[in-house]
Amino acid sequence: MTNRGNFIWYELMTSDAQAAESFYSNVVGWGAQDAGNPNMKYTLLTVDNKPVAGMMTTPEGCNTGVESMWSGYILVDDVDQYASRVKDAGGKVTVEPQDIPNVGRFAVVADPQGVPFSLFKPSLDDRGDFPKPPAAGTIGWHELIASDWKSAFEFYSGLFGWTKGEAMDMGPMGTYQIIERDGAMFGAMMNNPEPSNPPVWRYYICVADVTSAESRLKDKGGQVLFGPVEVPGGQWILHARDPQGVFFALVGPRA
Repeated sequence: MTNRGNFIWYELMTSDAQAAESFYSNVVGWGAQDAGNPNMKYTLLTVDNKPVAGMMTTPEGCNTGVESMWSGYILVDDVDQYASRVKDAGGKVTVEPQDIPNVGRFAVVADPQGVPFSLFKPSLDDRGDFPKPPAAGTIGWHELIASDWKSAFEFYSGLFGWTKGEAMDMGPMGTYQIIERDGAMFGAMMNNPEPSNPPVWRYYICVADVTSAESRLKDKGGQVLFGPVEVPGGQWILHARDPQGVFFALVGPRA
């Protein structure tokens, strides 16, 4: 299966999906389509009418470890087997493997430091020609803020074959370790600069212009937490919270 071990899908669980749809459509430029699920409201967020992420209101009493946050799905060829391997490696399964009719099979898990993510095998091996980073609206970077990035790397590399790229010295913030899959870098790991905050995966949404996106997110009730700051490669990043309080990040050039 191509792209096995890579992030393949992203999902926002939020207290108000309708308000979040309006916010992200304005800030990022996503289109929105109803997924057509008769049992629940699920919205597909699209780039050029092709889905790149999903969104839903957090169900009452939800206890999946992904409450009101962005989460990522990693492609595997056997969800049940990988769920078992997660547990064997010290993680836990918070939602046991189950099927989504005509979509695929998934499980919600957490690494040994408690960071949630999902395992996913789609019903169709060939998902077609979907938009790829750095196209606006795609996810361009994956950043694990860990309690201990070295042990986290051992966990994920053992499961998915991830390898180390460049290690960047961030001074008092420690090492920023680039991570790669099949020789292509897609994210990084670092120790949490604020240990009182829980470890978490951060997903960076690509935009065409960080400056204008920053203006839109402020106009629509979002809050900038950090940045924009320039990063290697001539890109700029910022961290923010949406009006429902969910953390997200943006990456792109700056006009």
